[in-house]
Amino acid sequence: MNHQYQPLADRIRPNKLQEVVGQQHILAKQKPLYTAIENGQLHSMVFWGPPGTGKTTLAKLLAGHCDATFISLSAVLSGVKDIREAVKAAKHRLQADQGKTILFVDEVHRFNKAQQDAFLPHIENGTIIFVGATTENPSFELNNALLSRLRVYVLKALSVEDIVTLIERALQDAEKGLGQLQLTMQPEDIRQLADMSDGDARRALTLLEIAADLAEEGCVTSELITEVMAGGSLRRFDKGGEAFYDQISALHKSIRGSDPDAALYWFCRMIDGGCDPMYIARRVVRMASEDIGNADPRALQIALAAWQTQERLGSPEGELALAQAIVYLCVAAKSNAVHTAFNQAMSVAKQYGSLEVPLHLRNAPTRLMKELGYGKQYRYAHNEQNAYAAGENYFPDELNAEVFYQPVERGLEIKIKEKLARLRLLDKQVKAGDVQN
Repeated sequence: MNHQYQPLADRIRPNKLQEVVGQQHILAKQKPLYTAIENGQLHSMVFWGPPGTGKTTLAKLLAGHCDATFISLSAVLSGVKDIREAVKAAKHRLQADQGKTILFVDEVHRFNKAQQDAFLPHIENGTIIFVGATTENPSFELNNALLSRLRVYVLKALSVEDIVTLIERALQDAEKGLGQLQLTMQPEDIRQLADMSDGDARRALTLLEIAADLAEEGCVTSELITEVMAGGSLRRFDKGGEAFYDQISALHKSIRGSDPDAALYWFCRMIDGGCDPMYIARRVVRMASEDIGNADPRALQIALAAWQTQERLGSPEGELALAQAIVYLCVAAKSNAVHTAFNQAMSVAKQYGSLEVPLHLRNAPTRLMKELGYGKQYRYAHNEQNAYAAGENYFPDELNAEVFYQPVERGLEIKIKEKLARLRLLDKQVKAGDVQN
């Protein structure tokens, strides 16, 4: 007899809400999704969460619990034609009084705008109950028109304890799981597999099934698990995805918050997840200017040196240099004064457009330019007392002198602030006629 192979993760998929492991923040009694399912009040929705957290399982449970027909599409493989055929079938069932249809779209964020728009009228008129699944932030990946018609449920990565429960269930279930194999697996090895699966139930069960096939004398050992995992876990880190930006944000905020331990943790998380160290190096240079600036100018030098080390030596020497730079940035005096001043100056530059450069600030390399007054009455600061031309104006004539840069009372900027205060006092005295310069 020819039996079609069905993966373990699919075979032991829960058939009842009570069998679902994890996601109690939306599935516990009195929680919104649980209440909707129990009352048969289906509505269009999108499940957003990491891989292997139960998005497809929940969609199928919705259909089963509410006696609705389940149609599944993959945004990777399907197009508008497939959407039309699914909608046509749903209309036929409604007209024949055969009940509602749940149209499940996996990886819905991969559909383009036109494909997403194709669902709108059919969601609106109740032809389908739309259920999408995505690993990406719906706010960025779904059209506003579609998103406004859906309720978003956020699914969380499963805990190690949740995955341990699933592994034990698979090992004991003789009908749909691996119970008939009578495998032996030590509790610490079960936990190791659960931990290395990184919150992904599908990954855990897939690896368990592979290990079961390779097990000698029915014994799944720690060594076998490590071999199956190819020497390490695969952490959630989608370059360009939600996890990517969340982790670089956490690294940046840890540095800004002067916490070297947390910053090192997020740095290592990103490296462990496969992030390009050169990307981190560029961001660290940015942080040196944005959050430390002139409070400690050495921070920028150290960040650039770490970037150069990574570029020249690669791994692991480069990562160590980046770690050194990250720790230095954490403990350095903090100032965002340059960053703030830059943003304010850019705003003013855009607001006032192409104002003329005052004649005294213009260069005069030719006779004609000199005759036109270029550079006339320019005061060469080095010839002035203390190398400062007190009272001189360097802004366009139409623009009042602005103060963008406000040094803070930290690090080197303490001295910078004192110096600027002295120079501005001289300017005021010259303008008031109290000082001859």
